[in-house]
Amino acid sequence: MARQNKPPYSGPTYGIKLKDKVGYALGDTAGLLTFALVGSFLQMFYTDVLFIDPNKITILFFVARIWDAVNDPMMGAIIDRRKIGPSGKFRPFLRYGSVFLAAFAVLMFTEIPGLSENGYLVFAYISYILYGMAYTAVNIPYGSMASVITTDSQERSSLSMFRSIGAGLGGLPAQILLPMLVYTVSDEGVKYLDGSKLFIGVVILSVLSVIVYQLCYKMSAERVKPEPVQRKTKVSKTVKALLKNRPFLALCIASMLLIAVQQFTMTIYNYLFKDYFAKPELYSLVTVFTYLPMAILLPIMQPTVKKFGKKEACAAGMGLAFVANIVLLVLRTKSPAVFFVCCFVSGLGMSFFVLEVWALVTDVIDYQEILSGQRDEGTSYSFFSFTRKLGQTLAGVLGTQVLSWIEYDAKTVSTEAVTEKMYTWSAALPAIMCLGMALSLGLWYNLSKKKLEKLKPEFDRIHSSSDGAVSEDNAKKETSE
Repeated sequence: MARQNKPPYSGPTYGIKLKDKVGYALGDTAGLLTFALVGSFLQMFYTDVLFIDPNKITILFFVARIWDAVNDPMMGAIIDRRKIGPSGKFRPFLRYGSVFLAAFAVLMFTEIPGLSENGYLVFAYISYILYGMAYTAVNIPYGSMASVITTDSQERSSLSMFRSIGAGLGGLPAQILLPMLVYTVSDEGVKYLDGSKLFIGVVILSVLSVIVYQLCYKMSAERVKPEPVQRKTKVSKTVKALLKNRPFLALCIASMLLIAVQQFTMTIYNYLFKDYFAKPELYSLVTVFTYLPMAILLPIMQPTVKKFGKKEACAAGMGLAFVANIVLLVLRTKSPAVFFVCCFVSGLGMSFFVLEVWALVTDVIDYQEILSGQRDEGTSYSFFSFTRKLGQTLAGVLGTQVLSWIEYDAKTVSTEAVTEKMYTWSAALPAIMCLGMALSLGLWYNLSKKKLEKLKPEFDRIHSSSDGAVSEDNAKKETSE
């Protein structure tokens, strides 16, 4: 007898197992295997291997994000209007889209011999934009999937932590292993990024990402079955409603800055350890000291969030990260050990938000349904994803512009004046972004612990009601708060 696929469950769901959490976490592990390459090496690959002008790279990042402004909402609309099949609403995108994502990642780090700078620039446009489209086609369904795995607040918090752990593990090869393997010493005794070694690493990680995505597909289950949409909702109408959702906008700003600070430090620290500390192999330890606090916090994270609240813990943590970066700026240390201590303290503060961000996302999407009476996870998540891509753009623009401002030249050895300016920017900009996150979460994001407890009956109702509709009076009341 043929094995039947069980249909997704409807209504509130509780009691997810370890398999569900690990399976979901593997999706971000797979994604970060290639995405971390972009943050750690793509800009340096462009400047030090292809010798593309940093100012031209800045324009490339802007153009790619303009396309994302169109591409992301389109993908969200496709997901929301897609008929739910036996495999669910979101999972099939992971199964098939991962192959294209891996292929374009390899293409993005390919060096074609004999091309001029303009030729490499055109190729960079094509490969980078194709990679971004493939990432959208996989990551938006993956991110939206959390809301249909469980409706329980604590379980969503646990899913968020597992996802963050998965992302951390996925980033380790690019952030720890490759920095020790992809540099070659020149005849003058200077270490430089070797494009051939990097390419081999990219191919291995890209193939591995496809395998891990398939494991995520196999181990995940969509339990919450949204009721069929009786009418087609325009994307513009959904976005307009999202713009009235205060906690959603606050979270978008904070998450954009989180991605920006993560991507910026991954990029600029690579240059910093190569030129300022003259020890590029130590760059891998930055990741260790940044993510080690995450492992320390895991046993106490759930009790802390339960006692103080998600938004409260995240805002306080970002305040601590701000202080750590200010200390780094004031000290102007020449000691990698002191630098790592500050990275540890900053990472400790940021870990609260890193671990809880996806639980906050599911909360604001549920809150959006209370406000509008319409559940469009795909469109909502695509809007959120777009703001995170703006964070990538911000990081890319700041990274290339810092190199331009300090007059960095990949073809010559950096002077002390250049490296001193590099250090200043590498501490000052993360401090500013951490302060922005602390303020956005602490002052603007208004889904406090107390308010979430008040809204819990509404959250339970929208997951158990037959149509997910919310009364007009309730919607107006929540909008005014």
